[in-house]
Amino acid sequence: MVRTAVTIVFIIVCLALIAVVLSQESKTSGFGSLSGQVDSYVRKNRGRTREGKLERATVVLAVLFFALAIGLTLKFFM
Repeated sequence: MVRTAVTIVFIIVCLALIAVVLSQESKTSGFGSLSGQVDSYVRKNRGRTREGKLERATVVLAVLFFALAIGLTLKFFM
């Protein structure tokens, strides 16, 4: 019973991780990265922007994904 519930949560985390990663913008900045861009206000306060929240959600979901995957593989949830 517990293993089934954890498997369902694992599938939901997988789908959420896919959605969050696909909704992020590309990190390539072309030739701008070669010239050494100056940090802007937006870049310094990135945690408050939509991109910052998506990056934080990606990290949280990735940690959950690996924890659940390892737990299901090693049969912690029996």
